[in-house]
Amino acid sequence: MIKPVTIALGLLLSASAADAQTIYPIDRAEILSGAQFDLKVEFPDKIDPAKLKVTVNGQDYAAAFGRAGTFVEREDGKDQSALILRDVTLTAPGPVVVEASDGARSGKVTWTVYDTAPRKAKNVILFIGDGMSPSHRVAARLLSKGIAEGKSLGKLAIDDMPHMALVATAGSDSIITDSANSASAYATGHKSAVNAMGVYADRTKDPLDDPKVETIANLVKRRLNMAVGVVSNTEIEDATPAAMVAHTRRRAEYDQIVEQYFAAKPDVLLGGGSANFLPKAASGKRKDDVDYIARFREAGYPLATTAGELNALATKSETRRLLGLFAAGNMDGALDRKFLKGGGVKKFPEQPDLTEQVQAALNVLSRNEAGFFLMVESGMIDKYAHLLDMERAVYDTIMLDNAVRLARDWASKRRDDTLILVVADHNHPNSLVGTINDDMSTTPNVPFRERVGVYDKAGFPNYPAPDADGYPSRVDVSRRLAIFSASLPDHYETFRPKLDDPNEPTVKGDDPATFKANEKYKGVPGAVLRPGNLPAMVGASVHSGEDVILTATGPGSERVRGSMDNTEVFRVMAEALGLAAVGR
Repeated sequence: MIKPVTIALGLLLSASAADAQTIYPIDRAEILSGAQFDLKVEFPDKIDPAKLKVTVNGQDYAAAFGRAGTFVEREDGKDQSALILRDVTLTAPGPVVVEASDGARSGKVTWTVYDTAPRKAKNVILFIGDGMSPSHRVAARLLSKGIAEGKSLGKLAIDDMPHMALVATAGSDSIITDSANSASAYATGHKSAVNAMGVYADRTKDPLDDPKVETIANLVKRRLNMAVGVVSNTEIEDATPAAMVAHTRRRAEYDQIVEQYFAAKPDVLLGGGSANFLPKAASGKRKDDVDYIARFREAGYPLATTAGELNALATKSETRRLLGLFAAGNMDGALDRKFLKGGGVKKFPEQPDLTEQVQAALNVLSRNEAGFFLMVESGMIDKYAHLLDMERAVYDTIMLDNAVRLARDWASKRRDDTLILVVADHNHPNSLVGTINDDMSTTPNVPFRERVGVYDKAGFPNYPAPDADGYPSRVDVSRRLAIFSASLPDHYETFRPKLDDPNEPTVKGDDPATFKANEKYKGVPGAVLRPGNLPAMVGASVHSGEDVILTATGPGSERVRGSMDNTEVFRVMAEALGLAAVGR
């Protein structure tokens, strides 16, 4: 049987795709002039190296790249050969045709190498609302700005930008992406497969040996001596933040991702996930005995574990590097930290807000005269959307908007030298369909499903006026927003906010590797068992394949328009920084 990845990535000039060579980078890859990547050719069976022929625009590959690669006669101990050449570059803009032959069969890909104009932006800030759907954005606007007679009473900072585009998110192996390969497309300009980042997912067992592509974090350091910051409220090893630096086919390789962070040494690293920095003997999760917090400290990184420590360290003029780890796992979202005190707030009560993390990062990174690249993720939007916990997801969308507003205010005081981009990495199939009438005093015997108001019955929600940060003080109001997902596991729908802890729609099922509805919610008044539309092996809502919204402002933002591919977001940043123009 042909492996799905081979179908998606392989090339085919012979009689059948199963017989063709697979070449990485894949066909139609767009490669920044001067960016490093690995060339790999996979042959479907064992071949005679004397018959191997790989050419680049008709020239032998070794001559084209200045050195020969490594020939592997039996890759992974199987009768399948491969050729790999690490860390090569192409500098001449234009089409590049790569052909590979074993004497009987051949494959071909065409790449495009592109140049950039001189640098326009000193700094780039990429904001990623992980899994942020249009319904999250609309709900955040309704709750934080209000609405009267059909008109919003204000705009979100993420929407009030001069340039906008729709971004396609499909990966190299599927129309549905995950956070690893979608963030990797932003970070590298190359497509990848589900669970992979900074690599093309090849056929080998080792998740750390796949053909690599250079990330923007490495590029800006190597070519421009810029500072780099990675900020998230998830585990810092999680897919989106890790994709800015890491190279692995398996996003779950948290221990190795920490090692790669240490090797890359971003100037600012802020988020959760301290457990994978520490060995088990120190209450961590690492499978080895290495204390990476100690290693970072030895490398000149002061450590912040609370909001107070973060602010104190970031405001010191001598702080040029900063590590902040504020929870063992994911950090808590705005609704729990500010109002409900659920989740992990009791264990980690002094977690900073995303706005505090961004302010600290700006303070430290702006001390580098060469400029900086900063990625900021509001990552719990996605986590809560998976759990069908809409209120928490919306509050974290408001938090992202506050962080963007802070960055825009910071940039406005400068000489228009900062490109700011706001985008989701993928969608969730959520829709805002109306409101839910929870006024039991007027209609005590109406089932909750019949309380969902649509069209004119929806009216407007009645959340209390937001505070100065845009958050209403309560979500359990009598007319709430009705946001539902199109991807559902079996679960009990309560039609109510989860005020104690984040929602847990499922638990492990009776059969291995399956899930069933969590009966914790069975006794909630009005709860109904809702049969899902997902396979039993899936215990949460899943991503969807619709385009996501990208908004932008600052130098280079004019390239954001119309319909774009996610790999083009990297190109927007590369163009703004003139990354291919260095040394010309």
